Parts: sequence; C-alpha cells; structure tokens
Amino acid sequence: MHLTAFHVLLIIALYFVTLIGISRITSRRANNDSFFAGNHSSPWFVVAYGMIGASLSGVTFMSVPGYVQTSQFTYMGVVLGYLLGYVVIALVLLPLYYRLKLTSIYTFLNQRFGNRSHKTGSFFFILSRLLGSALRMYLVVYVLYEFFFKQIGIPFELIALIFIALILFYTFKGGIKTIIWTDTLQTTYMLVATGACIWFILKDMDISFVQLMSNAAKSGYTTMIDSDWRSGTFFGKQILSGMFITIAMTGLDQDMMQKNLTCPSLRDAQKNVFSLSAALVVVNFMFLALGVALLYYAQQTGFALPAKSDGIFPAIAFYLSSFTAVSFLIGLVAAGYSSADGTLTALTTTFCFDFLRFDISTKSEEEKMRLRKRVHIVFAALYLLVIIAFKPFHTDSLIKTLFDVAGYTYGPLLGLFSFGLFMKQYQPKDRYIPFIAVASPVVCYILNANSQAWFGGYQFGFEMLIFNGLLTFFGIFAISKKSPLQPITT
Repeated sequence: MHLTAFHVLLIIALYFVTLIGISRITSRRANNDSFFAGNHSSPWFVVAYGMIGASLSGVTFMSVPGYVQTSQFTYMGVVLGYLLGYVVIALVLLPLYYRLKLTSIYTFLNQRFGNRSHKTGSFFFILSRLLGSALRMYLVVYVLYEFFFKQIGIPFELIALIFIALILFYTFKGGIKTIIWTDTLQTTYMLVATGACIWFILKDMDISFVQLMSNAAKSGYTTMIDSDWRSGTFFGKQILSGMFITIAMTGLDQDMMQKNLTCPSLRDAQKNVFSLSAALVVVNFMFLALGVALLYYAQQTGFALPAKSDGIFPAIAFYLSSFTAVSFLIGLVAAGYSSADGTLTALTTTFCFDFLRFDISTKSEEEKMRLRKRVHIVFAALYLLVIIAFKPFHTDSLIKTLFDVAGYTYGPLLGLFSFGLFMKQYQPKDRYIPFIAVASPVVCYILNANSQAWFGGYQFGFEMLIFNGLLTFFGIFAISKKSPLQPITT
C-alpha cells in the first residue's frame, strides 16, 4: 500500500478520535485542580511510562537516528549524564517541591528571593518551553508537509493550525489529568514504530541485530567516545551536559515536574523518576541503534539519503513497507502530541499561578476556570506562530538546535535555583535579578560565536547550559549580601 495524503488524514483522524475518547473519560467532573494537578491521584508507574514519550518527543524520534550520521554514538554520553541528573531531581528537587506543596515550581523563587525573581523564572520557562516544544511540533508538521501535503497544495500553515487546534480541543477541560493518560498511548506508538523499523531492516538485509551492530562498528557508526577536549562532542562534556540538561529541562521545567507532582506522594514521584531514568537509557540506545540500522541499510542498498538528517528516518520508513510507513506516521504524530499537549497545559499553569497568582486570588472557581481557558487559547496561538516562523530557519539537525536553544534559555533558571538552594545565607537584591538573567545568555552567545578564535579552537557543545547557569549564579552572588537563614530549606 502506498500512503497518500488521504491515508494520512484518515490515520490522524482515527488517532485523534482515540485521544478524544481518553479525554472524555479522564475529564469527567474535572475542575481546576484536575487541570493543574490531576487531583494528585496519578499512579506513579503510569506517569513514568508516559513520561518516556514526553521526554523524548518528536525531536528524539526523528533527529537522534539522523544525528548518528554526523556524530555516531557520542550522544550516549549525554544519555548517561541523564542518570546523574535524575538522581539530583529525585533527592533534591522533588522533596523541596512536595514539602512546599507547589503547583507552579517557580513559586519557590518568590519565597526565596522575591516577586521579580519569581516572574523572571516563570518568563524564562515560558520562553524556553514555548520555543523548545514548538520546534518539536514543527518537525512533525514539516515531515507531513514535505512527504504528503506539499504535492497536493495544502499549505504548511494550515497543517500546523489543524494540529494545534486538535491539541487545544482535547486538553481544554481535563488538562494534566488527561495528559497523564494520553502520554501512555503516545509512548507506546513511538516505541512500536522504532522497533518495527529496526525489525524490517534486519529482515530485508537478512542479518541479526548483533551482526548489524558489528558491521556498523566496522564502518565507524558506533563510536561513542570523542577524546578531543576541544570538540563539541567530547565525552566528558557530554556526560556533564547530560546531567545538567536533565536538571534544567526536567527538574526546573514546569511541564515535566507538573506530571511528577500529580503523584499522591513524594515516594511515588521518586519511584517514577528512578524508573524513568533507567528506561530512557534503554530507549535512547534503541533510537541510536535505529540510526545505525538506517545508515547501514542505505550504505548496503544504495538508498539515496535526503539532504537533511532529520529526513533519513521517514524516507526509509516510507520506502520499506506499508507497515513501517503507518507505524512511523502514528509514532510521529504521537511524538508531536506528547510534547505539545503537556506544554500547553504547563504554560497555562505557569501563567495562571505565577502572573495571575491563582494561589492567592480571591476569584471564584468559575471565574478562574474562564480565565484559565482564555490563557490556554492564547498560548495555543503563540505556539502556532512559533511553528510557522521557524520554517525558514530549519537547516541543522533539530536535536542540536533544541539543545542550543535550551543552553541559552534554561541557563538562568539553573543559576537561579542553584543559588536559591545552596546559598541560603545570602540574599540578593531582587530588583536586579531580571537584568542578570538576561545578560547571562547574551554573554554566552558572544562567547559561543567567537570561541574558536578566542580559545584555541575550542567549540562549545551542550555544556553551554552549564556555563550560562554559572554566569547567572555568580551574577546573583555579586548583588547579594549575607542575611539570616531563609525559611525555605531543602
């Protein structure tokens, strides 16, 4: 069966109907607490499994296999660093969030530093997540447009509009309570699509998985350790970067933490995090193995690879068989939705609690619900605008672009939370923190643009996030003075 635009629309429609069914079940008698906190009743193992898909998203689904073409297995250093980051989240950040009974994790910054720090942290999360998640959804829309809808004249912008409207529709009432369960479905589809493609490649070439990896190693595809300290993929930098990427992009991210905080207790949330961290090592290895399989298949068969590495997986999946084509398509849509639906809910939560201050508002629940729905729609519109605006700039692998963006936008959050947690005897001047949080990424951008010329060929990689966080940390220290210990403890 050759997939046509009609088949794609039919598959998306059936998938959407399934999500609506889940939404109707999970949003019965839903209220604001359901939307923001899932009534604190989510089973930890359901959260953990669903968060695999939310953690990976369309960028991992598409870009990590393609990333093997230029960087081999060096990404595994980042993945191993994830384990260290999740330990910090489970043993340091989660106990703090549960002890303070937070709905928005950035409320901590208000209690520790003051209102301007609170708003600054929330702003950087909104900026980070809006850009990062929109890039993930962009990749889904881009593939569907390039492979199917471009030929029949359906514009890229219309596809993006339809996708965002569908997400808005099924998250509008149940919020995080619905997303906890839709994430499980989306994770399953992503993993099935990846496994199916590997299996069909092995069958088509009549080799075993062990033989594939052995042959790929001889071709240099499985190189994991880059020993050049000046390189952007140096193994030591990859591990450190993976650790701090996880702390910042999961532990200091409202979207990811909001799901953890729906668990009934801290112990359940910690079990979720530890099981998730182990699963992500296995799953990321699976995606890298898929990248090896795709490249080896192209090498052996003469398959012409697309110019952009993000297009390697779909090109071969659509070529192999109708089953891999359909599996890939469903997995791709699932990957996009798993990121976007949680992001829209988290952005709404952050704005409602950090800027509209729902936690101290005297408005009735009905008034809060009406206001929350308006905020949800506004963020959906902003999300759509970012997706459309990014199209002319898509030139690199999106996994690299995503981490580059995160290095600049999550760095201030890393610095703010680190100082708040570990420098309790110092109290900064709250009014100056927004300026420091903006100045740090600007300095990092200048250094990154000139690092090879200034530092003997050194290239910044994912460790830019760490450096950005350190600049923010020491900038806050420069405007601080010793004071009595704060009441916030870890």
